[in-house]
Amino acid sequence: MESIEKANQLLTSFHELVNTKQAQAFNPEDGYKVGVDLGTSSIVLVVLDGKNQPIFGAFEYANVIRDGLVVDYQQSVQIVNRLRIQAEEILGFSLKAASGAIPPGTVGNNKRVVANVIESANMLADQLVDEPTAAALVLGVTEGAVVDVGGGTTGISIFEQGQPIIVEDEPTGGTHMTLVIAGNNKISIEEAELLKRDPSRDRENFIICRPVIQRMANITANVLRKHPTESIYVVGGASYLSEFEKEFSTYLKQEVYKPKYPQFVTPIGIAMSSTPIMDLM
Repeated sequence: MESIEKANQLLTSFHELVNTKQAQAFNPEDGYKVGVDLGTSSIVLVVLDGKNQPIFGAFEYANVIRDGLVVDYQQSVQIVNRLRIQAEEILGFSLKAASGAIPPGTVGNNKRVVANVIESANMLADQLVDEPTAAALVLGVTEGAVVDVGGGTTGISIFEQGQPIIVEDEPTGGTHMTLVIAGNNKISIEEAELLKRDPSRDRENFIICRPVIQRMANITANVLRKHPTESIYVVGGASYLSEFEKEFSTYLKQEVYKPKYPQFVTPIGIAMSSTPIMDLM
């Protein structure tokens, strides 16, 4: 699909920036946008130019979110602040504001805390978008379902004419995969998290985590029963396993698309939702 190919180019460019820890030159007249993704297993900072092309990216592994909610506020602020400082040193200008994302259905103080983290890290809070909607911006989805499989939750949004008409979230994600790996190998959670990220264990981890993936697919199926749609896209760090989308397709009995580097889709979408900042001081 053309939209996936375009997204893959964007994701590949961003992935290269993250790996090299360098900045991409851009036209200052276009301004810049910043997104901060507070994930269950990592926090990602994205800087795009005003035309939504990546100019900087960085992340740190973290354990500050549980079931989509911030449980270690201070560490969240410290990590975002470190990422901001790193970006500013490499880019040569201050990041004035950033947008954030929340799981679907988040309300009240739980919603405000994401903005508070951004502001405590010395940036203004710009937009707050739900995670699947942010992912849809990157994928160019106007019709279909976006399934954002994060560390703690699986969020599903159904889109029609570019607008989300159904947005749901369930507490099943990568953390549950880690627990299964830990139990199967009789190792600690910390050891299991490292094992989960080991590319050489991809097939083995898939077999172990298959029941959890099927649970995620079942959550998605329940939403699709309310509103069937042809195009289904899966994103999020927990969907990294190479056979993940194939298992989803088998369970749902329809094709499922997964872009490259799915862990970066939502963070980039958060930045895309931001208001361009023209002040490069």
